[in-house]
Amino acid sequence: MDRNALAGSWRGILAARETFRLLAHVVGLLRHADADVVHTNSLRADAIGLVAAALVRVPVVWHVHDRIADDYLPAMAVRLLRAVARRGPRAVVANSEATAQTLPGVRDLTVIHPGFAPEQALPDFASRVPPAHPVVGLVGRLSPTKGQLELVRAARSVIDRRPDVRFRLVGGALFGADAYAAEVAEEIDRLGLRHAVDVTGFTDTPAAAIDGLTVCVHASPVPEPFGQVVVEAMVRGVPVIATDAGGIPEIVRPEGVDLGVLVPPGDVEAIAAAIVAVLDDTTGTERRARLAYDDAVRRFPARRTARAVTEVWERTARPRR
Repeated sequence: MDRNALAGSWRGILAARETFRLLAHVVGLLRHADADVVHTNSLRADAIGLVAAALVRVPVVWHVHDRIADDYLPAMAVRLLRAVARRGPRAVVANSEATAQTLPGVRDLTVIHPGFAPEQALPDFASRVPPAHPVVGLVGRLSPTKGQLELVRAARSVIDRRPDVRFRLVGGALFGADAYAAEVAEEIDRLGLRHAVDVTGFTDTPAAAIDGLTVCVHASPVPEPFGQVVVEAMVRGVPVIATDAGGIPEIVRPEGVDLGVLVPPGDVEAIAAAIVAVLDDTTGTERRARLAYDDAVRRFPARRTARAVTEVWERTARPRR
C-alpha cells in the first residue's frame, strides 16, 4: 500500500470512529430525554438520527431542506436517500413542493414552508424607507449555487443603461468557497465594475442589509429547494427579482399572482432586463412589493410553520403507556 492510500485508510478509520462516537452520544441523549419522536434537520442528521432512533425504538421525522435530485446531489446519494426515505422515517417534511417532488413514493409526506420570525418583518408596508439612490443587491453566502457571478455579469449591462445604479453582494465565502469568491472579484475587475459593485462580506443583520436595497435579486443558476431570502425581502417590503425554478415560484407566483419578477435560471440578460424594468416602473414595482408584503406576512410566519410541524409530531410520536 502506498503512502497516500495508507493516509486515506487512516482518515476513513478516524471518520468512522467519530461517527460511532456521535451515534452513541445521540442514543444516550434520546434515552435520557425519554423522547417520543426524533426530528432531524439535515442530511447527515437524517442518517445518524434514523439509526439512533431505531436503537431506542422512537419514530423519526425527517425534515428535508434539500432537493434530492441529480442536479443538486451526487446520483448515488440521490438513489440511496430516496430509497431510505420511503422506508426509514415515520414521516417526512419537505420545505417546498419542489423538494417534495424529488421524494417519490414516500408514504407520509407533508410540505411545510419555512417561516420568518416576527422581528424580521416590518410592522407595515408604509414604514419601508427605500435608499435615496438605486441599489440592487444579492444577500446570501458566496457560492456558485447563489448566482453572484450571474448578477455581476448582469450589472455590466444594467450600468450601461442606468449609470446611477449600484450593486451590493452581501455574504461570506463559506464551505470552501474561497476560489469562487476570488472568481467573483476577478470578474468585477474584468468588467470594470469596481466603482459600481460592493462586496460587503458576512453580516449578522440580514434584515438591515435587505433594507439598504432598492431591489433584492435571487440569481441562483440551479433550482433552489425554497429560497428563504426571497421571503425575507418580501416581509421588508423590498421588490424581488428571482429565478423561475425550484421552490421560488411557490413564493413569488402563488396561484398565478405575480409578487415579483421571475427570470430563467442563469440567464444574465434576462436578469439585467428585469432590473432595468423594475427600476424604471416605479408604480408597478411598488404595487407588486405591497402585494408581496401582505402575502408573505400572511403565508410565512414562523408560528404557522411551528404549528404545522407540531401536528406532524403529534401524529407520529410513539404512544405513551
